[in-house]
Amino acid sequence: MNTPLLSIIVPVYNEAHTIKGIVEKVDSVRVDKEIIIVDDGSTDGTSQILDSLRNENIRILRHEKNKGKGAAVNTGIASACGVFIVPQDADYEYDPADLRLLLDHALKNSLPVVYGSRFTGKNSFGFTLHYFGNRFLTWMTNLLFNAGLTDMETCYKLVKSDLIKQLGLKSPGFAIEPEITAKILKKGVKISEIPVSYRPRRYKEGKKITWKDGISAICCLASLRFGRG
Repeated sequence: MNTPLLSIIVPVYNEAHTIKGIVEKVDSVRVDKEIIIVDDGSTDGTSQILDSLRNENIRILRHEKNKGKGAAVNTGIASACGVFIVPQDADYEYDPADLRLLLDHALKNSLPVVYGSRFTGKNSFGFTLHYFGNRFLTWMTNLLFNAGLTDMETCYKLVKSDLIKQLGLKSPGFAIEPEITAKILKKGVKISEIPVSYRPRRYKEGKKITWKDGISAICCLASLRFGRG
């Protein structure tokens, strides 16, 4: 089996309305890739839709019960064969066309890590709790780890496979985002950022992250900065 340039990990939980469309968009990205979909115990028909997908680039892994985004991402990482790994949410908040931009930037500049920042382009968040939560967590990350990031919580974290596989990620939920970032920074690896498109969805459209996940992120950052993680 040839080693693909990019492993795209799609953790999915109850996204029956968007999963087929987003996978089609990901598959249309013109890059040497594999798509690893991790069905994290869906109960809304997502699993049946995934069964209908037939593509040599796609692999589908399953959790019998819902374990959380972090657990699904970790399952994907363990199975990934690509030179680079990047997560892709199973909705339309992020534009998969930007994955090629992230990869090209990494290859052109010989970078091990490239993040897609939602705050350096023309996106409009509005002054919502989600906006301020993202900004605060990024500020906290920069303070604790002497970094200069604009968007720590971004889904689009493109990382060399050999690097992310040695991080020893443990967070089962949304705290996987600060854990990845903190452990990369603790290794002294610089994180580059480029702008990406973003269309925030509302909770009635299926958004799952809440203020409780923000508290978990704060605890994760503090633990990794002052603990032994």
